[in-house]
Amino acid sequence: MATAGHLISNNLPSVKQLQCFLAVAHELNFRRAAERLRMTQPPLTRQIKCLEVVLDLQLFSRSTHDVSLTEAGRALVIKAEEILQELSELKTGTLSSEKTLRIGLTRTLNFELIEPVKRQLNRLDAGDDVETPNLTSAQLLQCLSKNMLDLVLTGEKGTGHEDVVQYRWICREPLLMAMPAMHSASLKEKVSLEDVSDLPLFWFARSANPSFYDKCESYFELLHFPLKRLKEPDDSLVMLTHIAKGKGFALMPQSKCIFNQEGLCYRELTDRESQKLNIDIYAATRLNEKREAILKAQDMLCDTGFAD
Repeated sequence: MATAGHLISNNLPSVKQLQCFLAVAHELNFRRAAERLRMTQPPLTRQIKCLEVVLDLQLFSRSTHDVSLTEAGRALVIKAEEILQELSELKTGTLSSEKTLRIGLTRTLNFELIEPVKRQLNRLDAGDDVETPNLTSAQLLQCLSKNMLDLVLTGEKGTGHEDVVQYRWICREPLLMAMPAMHSASLKEKVSLEDVSDLPLFWFARSANPSFYDKCESYFELLHFPLKRLKEPDDSLVMLTHIAKGKGFALMPQSKCIFNQEGLCYRELTDRESQKLNIDIYAATRLNEKREAILKAQDMLCDTGFAD
């Protein structure tokens, strides 16, 4: 009991501080880390500073444009991941509440603005008893396969988890074209790729989302004109600023088209292209899932009133 007493009385890092640290360590960007944690930057910065004070270590090197891990920070990443993994395993053990739903939502989409999904999440009463970590679809599926989550909402089906994950279709998210307001095609209500073929498309690497990438590329291959591409910046706001200056265009989920800037506009795709270029949203669970609460939640999320 002496050891326990020492741990209780000692000034130790909090779970929240470690979670904030790992988010920044993975993103190397405070704004993106804050978005991932669904918080603003000031409290995130305070959590990191408090952690550095508790440990008496500098964990990050910061400059005007860059954030990097110090040697101490790199060592803490390994330790922090081990600690949080052990805490996660403890929660999924015999002390875990049967009613707790560990639901993950892909950060690729803003479910607050996808009404049918938002409505069903509200029906689940997603409060303190529901966890909703905001990660990429690939990260969520990895957590699901490792039994760290019970159910995830993902944009398109993932790859590499077919033997442990099953999917049920929920609804379809339209893509909008983010384009320069100065472009002549912006005068149209609905715009085609050919209308902006003089501009390059900001595009991502296939590894980021193979299923969505292949879905779009299969359509691009049918075009009778060349589609120029530019590497998509890591920061979407940087990309949108480039677009506002006339340097290209992008295809974005409708629910993420909320950033407004002079020179930037969003337009619907033509009916033909919107049928091919979109994001199918799925509710994924483990293949052998038998728990009634999880299956009921999946049924509820899939009951959006849409038909595949």
